[in-house]
Amino acid sequence: MFHEVRFPPALSRGSSGGPERRTEIVTLANGYEERNAPWSQSRRRYDAGVAMRSMDDIEALIAFFEARQGQLYGFRWKDWADYRSCAPSGVISETDQVVGLGDGDSLTFGLAKNYRSGAYVHRREVTKPVAATVKVAVGGDLLSEGVDYTLDLTTGLIVLVSAPPAGMEVTAGFEFDVPVRFDTDRIAVSVASFQAGDVPSVPVVEVRV
Repeated sequence: MFHEVRFPPALSRGSSGGPERRTEIVTLANGYEERNAPWSQSRRRYDAGVAMRSMDDIEALIAFFEARQGQLYGFRWKDWADYRSCAPSGVISETDQVVGLGDGDSLTFGLAKNYRSGAYVHRREVTKPVAATVKVAVGGDLLSEGVDYTLDLTTGLIVLVSAPPAGMEVTAGFEFDVPVRFDTDRIAVSVASFQAGDVPSVPVVEVRV
């Protein structure tokens, strides 16, 4: 269950968090290790509490928490450290990310961000693009939304009007949110402690959608 609403960006801006991996490690009798990764994708975790700066922020947090019924409903989260298809100092371009290759038949392509380090590339599926930020191109030619393709903002799927020829790159640039939920059904706030600089812990965890 998911609400297509974004946690207030002004409150998430000062939060802490990032990607988490799960690696199973077994040390053998000879000292060597066997490592296995049961997750193909990272799962991101954040703490919204550290961004609270005033009692007005706390009130906005509690209102958002109650509307989501605690952990029940997921929501959108802006990860200020990683929310665009390009570098933080760059400008979004329709050629930022290769999201697929044409085969002459396929019309549907999912948005994705590719993380490169040397010869290695990790592909992250993007399911929550931000409205009015997405640019799509085929073979480097910018397409027009509503004319050349349609975009589902709830899944990140692009549906082209015409199938690209075999081997032709389908690229995109965009901003995106992370689908998350609260990782607690309880928010404990002490006004006296908050005024003294003690902020509440409000864990948030990424969900698969």
